[in-house]
Amino acid sequence: MQDPRVRRVFITVLILNLVVALAKAVFGLLAGSVSMVADALHSGFDSFSNVVGIVALYFAEKPPDPKHPYGHGKIETLGTLVIGAMLLLTAAGVLFEGYRRLVAPVAPVITSVTVGVMIGTLAVNIAISTYEKRKGEEYHSQILIADSMHTRSDVFVSIAVLAGFLAVRLGYPTADPVIAFIIGILIARMGVEVIYEAAQVLTDTMEPPCDPALIRAVVTNTPGVVGCHDFRCRGRRGEIFADIHITVDPALPVAAAHAISDEVERRLKEAAPEIVEIVVHIEPESSA
Repeated sequence: MQDPRVRRVFITVLILNLVVALAKAVFGLLAGSVSMVADALHSGFDSFSNVVGIVALYFAEKPPDPKHPYGHGKIETLGTLVIGAMLLLTAAGVLFEGYRRLVAPVAPVITSVTVGVMIGTLAVNIAISTYEKRKGEEYHSQILIADSMHTRSDVFVSIAVLAGFLAVRLGYPTADPVIAFIIGILIARMGVEVIYEAAQVLTDTMEPPCDPALIRAVVTNTPGVVGCHDFRCRGRRGEIFADIHITVDPALPVAAAHAISDEVERRLKEAAPEIVEIVVHIEPESSA
């Protein structure tokens, strides 16, 4: 089950990002700054990642059906993968711009208006990215954390623009493309991290969502359980599916053994709230 609060955060961030893009466009046009208008278009394109998140969450919230008995939660992870790819595209764009400025230097338009707007929107983007990441960690939302990194990429681009302004003022125009290269590499690294974490979920990696030591301790401390083995889990933080084999006294009636499995399931969900479903296989002690 998806947390509706995550969607509300996405909508809030989308509105704020559009406001930032509009501010850059308006002041860029008033100041006659082509570079600022271009940066406004870049910020507007960044809002597309928010739309990707909202759409992914819409489909991820759909209940299980005959074709998807485990639900649609992984659609959120697919959305995370798309945002990671968008980060790589952003990095490629920044690196290309750095290369273009290196072979054909272009003096940026520097006015008090352009600098003031860039600083103001930079502060807003930092606040948005921090808020988004904090909420993503609080709600255990992988896609929200990924989108916060995409918002942070806009922060890096703005820093690169301001650093380029400073380099030109100090008489080092060649530093501008070098800064762009560094920022592009940082953004590419973030994109790779997002894609890697999404791939971990899509390939059913057991770590880090599950703590086998905690699971074993909870199960073996359950009355009636002799032992346990073959614990497995998959999923993402906040939505884990697992199964485990427990051994019991072979002389126990079926009803008693089933009651033990129910107690194991209850205790595990209590100890690890992120487990939404766990299948407990009962085996006689001699078959372990």
